[in-house]
Amino acid sequence: MNISYNWLKEYLRFDLSPQETADALTSIGLETGSVEEIQTIKGGLGGLVIGEVLTCAVHPNSDHLHLTTVNIGNGEEPLKIVCGAPNVAAGQKVVVATIGTKLYAGDEEFTIKRSKIRGEESQGMICAEDEIGIGISHAGIIVLPADTKIGALAKDYYNIKSDYVLEVDITPNRVDATSHYGVARDLAAYLKQAKQHYVLTKPSVEAFSIDKKTGGIDVVVENSEACPRYSGLTIRNVTVTESPDWLKDKLTLIGLRPINNIVDITNFVLHETGHPMHAFDAAYIKGNVVVRTLPEKTKFVTLDEQTRELSENDLMICNSENGMCIAGVFGGLNSGVTEATKDIFLESAYFNPTWVRKTARRHGLNTDSSFRFERGADPNNTVYALKRAALLIKELAGGEIEGEIRDIYPNPIKKPRVELTFEKVNALIGKEIGKEIIKNILESLEIEIENETEAALTLRIPTYRADVLRDVDVIEDILRIYGYNNIEISDSLKSSLSYQTPTDRKHALQTLISEQLTAAGFGEIMNNSLTKKSYYEVNEIFPIQHCVPLLNPLSNDLGVMRQTLLFGGLESIAYNRNRKHNDLRFYEFGNCYFYDTDKKREDKPLAQFSEETHLALWICGKRNIKNWAENETDSSVFELKAFVENIFARLGLSASALILENVSNDIFATAVTIRTRNRNIGTWGVIQKKILKTFDIDTDVFFAEINWDSLIKETDKQSIQFSEISKFPTVSRDLALLIDSNITFADIEQIARKSEKKLLSEVSLFDVYEGKNLPEGKKSYAVNFVLQDNEKTLNDNQIDSVMQKIQKNLERELGAQLR
Repeated sequence: MNISYNWLKEYLRFDLSPQETADALTSIGLETGSVEEIQTIKGGLGGLVIGEVLTCAVHPNSDHLHLTTVNIGNGEEPLKIVCGAPNVAAGQKVVVATIGTKLYAGDEEFTIKRSKIRGEESQGMICAEDEIGIGISHAGIIVLPADTKIGALAKDYYNIKSDYVLEVDITPNRVDATSHYGVARDLAAYLKQAKQHYVLTKPSVEAFSIDKKTGGIDVVVENSEACPRYSGLTIRNVTVTESPDWLKDKLTLIGLRPINNIVDITNFVLHETGHPMHAFDAAYIKGNVVVRTLPEKTKFVTLDEQTRELSENDLMICNSENGMCIAGVFGGLNSGVTEATKDIFLESAYFNPTWVRKTARRHGLNTDSSFRFERGADPNNTVYALKRAALLIKELAGGEIEGEIRDIYPNPIKKPRVELTFEKVNALIGKEIGKEIIKNILESLEIEIENETEAALTLRIPTYRADVLRDVDVIEDILRIYGYNNIEISDSLKSSLSYQTPTDRKHALQTLISEQLTAAGFGEIMNNSLTKKSYYEVNEIFPIQHCVPLLNPLSNDLGVMRQTLLFGGLESIAYNRNRKHNDLRFYEFGNCYFYDTDKKREDKPLAQFSEETHLALWICGKRNIKNWAENETDSSVFELKAFVENIFARLGLSASALILENVSNDIFATAVTIRTRNRNIGTWGVIQKKILKTFDIDTDVFFAEINWDSLIKETDKQSIQFSEISKFPTVSRDLALLIDSNITFADIEQIARKSEKKLLSEVSLFDVYEGKNLPEGKKSYAVNFVLQDNEKTLNDNQIDSVMQKIQKNLERELGAQLR
């Protein structure tokens, strides 16, 4: 939010510079990102002085240029200036740009230099309106009144003022600081604690009076939950015109576009007090102002000329026949104030923050008004803001106030009561702060001390502080005004012994595997947990009924919470391949979400929802780049398999503990599921072409998804143990096996490891043959077995015994034959 330094000083007299003000605001929680000097005219008319044309003669080498001499009152020789203006003449008082002066034409800047024009020296420039930014005329030079003082600075003559704009980053809880007076009020508390001079002045509305006691437009509030308070006022016979310069300058300075005096006043009051207002053209109010909702899917055209379908939960400001404004969010197209407006109805209300927030999200709107209402405007400030705006309207637009203020406030909102103990203040802050200091800070924050005892205070919190409802909130306020930097850092450390929690272990292992995958050439990605509903609408593995839907999604692309990390990764692959990054390795740790209506229970409202952490890997493109040593090769699903197995190995999960099953479904063309006796671990395989086509991916993508929570539980009792390299040699034996075509290497490996658990260290497949000279439905596998005893050298009898056992088990369980 932009805060004008000069505007701020209209409410708070103080002696801090703009940068010191920014530092002070940052220290009390209103972080100020930048301080920028702004002038009403770009450049501030620097280098421009008032001069007098002493002589004016025709240029000898031009029929339209003139040679002039100009006195600029500096006690030196008059300047020789070549001027092309048709109205230049001797005796005129003019604006002169001296050498070195910077002038601006839009975003372009140019510097006045000593030059020769058609052979004659020119030592400056006599300026027209548009050349210095005070007007748009270029018909001739500016001719000032004869009594204008020579040598005066142009910036003083035109009363050019500079200001500073402070960019204050307002946190969501600090709606009380979304105005100039709100910031001034907070800064005053800081100055009081810092014992610096200040005077805080709130604009008075005592001059408010009603011109005509009877009449005015009545208000009916049908939904007091959504609108706890509604204040309104009728003003007749106003003159809608352009705002005065002071008002336009204020609004322009903070980034607002002036519209007309009525609308500009409502925006001014908003940024002065923090309370949103709205002005209606009374000619469009048929009957009363009615605050209510309209039927579902009612069409309504807003100020941006967009036709919107209303929800039955959108609060509307209506007349007796139709809607005029989305309450607290956006005005209607036809009911706003224009130059033809004669009578207005001025609104100052307090709308329920939840209602405003939901309506704004439903329609994708974010306005200055909704920003404040959805964070909690001050319900007890509506009448003050109304009177302040009415006084300004009478001053700038004339008119007369008709009828009493309509103030519908059936259940007044009282100041929250908070019990605060001095002991808790000191315990949370970590330093004992004197009671008088605490009370002094509370007084500066306009927090009322209702009752005081030796140990505690009973406080009443201003209703504009929607974020202060508990004692800890008050303590936070005390600390930020007292000063975080005033809390000394102790030279002692107080700690307690702790142990590693399951969450600690989970994150530690996540970091370990992340480093492993990154070292293997993977890049980490992070995708949104919200995803497209369409991904799950025709999906058997991840059915739509198991998705967690959003009640009020921002868009159709963010309608449900993901059940799998797959689709986010495919979006990332498509994005990269469209930018010629074709060879990709990605991994992602992320949460997946599930809904199971069968688990729904009355006593546990969240029983049907579950959340899991998953790890996913994606590989596509080339495995290596072509070079002099080797040709490029395509990535394969077996490369992915190796990375998955390395993850298991690093976590201490042995291959013998895993049960693998081949599957194919609407996600995977071919895949392997991984599980143990206790739980499912994950799946790896090749993604279906039809899925890749929906993402415009024209290459194979190999994907693995691991249930990280299940894997962590499975490895909870596992420990990684390192042993020295064996001193005894390994023995290698090969078997050429004729087996059925449906048998996998995993089947062979599993049987072999069951046959010999101690001496068998490695099993690998080094040749596959299918074709002629083999019976139909058969294939040949050449499998290598590596045996080793870590305590002694194996002899032939041991080796033969192990190999015979493996061979017999393969023959018995798989029907394998030796070739």
